[in-house]
Amino acid sequence: MCNLYTMRRSAAEVAAHFRIENPVASNAVDEVYPGTPGMVVREHVGARVMQSMVWGFPLRLKGMSPTAKLKPVNNIADLTKPMWVGLARKPQWRCLIPLTGFAEAEGPKGAKTRTWFTVKDQPLFAWAGLWRISDEWGPVYSGVMTDCNEAIRPVHDRMPVLLHADEYDQWLNGSFDEALDFQNRCFPDELIEMTRTNELWVKRKAPPLEGLALA
Repeated sequence: MCNLYTMRRSAAEVAAHFRIENPVASNAVDEVYPGTPGMVVREHVGARVMQSMVWGFPLRLKGMSPTAKLKPVNNIADLTKPMWVGLARKPQWRCLIPLTGFAEAEGPKGAKTRTWFTVKDQPLFAWAGLWRISDEWGPVYSGVMTDCNEAIRPVHDRMPVLLHADEYDQWLNGSFDEALDFQNRCFPDELIEMTRTNELWVKRKAPPLEGLALA
């Protein structure tokens, strides 16, 4: 489960990498948590656009008070499940999530630290995602997860569905079967770089909402 990632590149750099003609300013922060704004790339009328959206689909759990805060479902465990399949089948609801790294918690309870993962020789890369417009938070997005590769296994058994640059069009415009293939493949071990840190997992700039992964 991925509950923290970074996007430490300018709008101009994102636009150049993803071939976006008209970059726009974003209110997304460089450390992105569930329930906070992140930058998303999607297609509109045949062209790629970038847009700020909330990370996580709003979900009201059974038994929650009508006034309770909604939970952001920020990870997608299975594209074939009812919550996701309708969107996944339609390319217009697929998106690319730009990022410069993602983190997993590692260590004993109460003293977990951040372990960061990046893609070798790729200062900016993409995570496959879905988006929609919600009544509660406006445009929202969630990232597709898959089984981890051996490079990540020492820390976690799941990882984001990472895309190579030449696969962006296939994710955005391909068939549903092609989308499922991305979730069922294993990202190359040799392309993952891991950096363990002493930075406490709970030391955050702002208290984010607790993220969820819905199977």
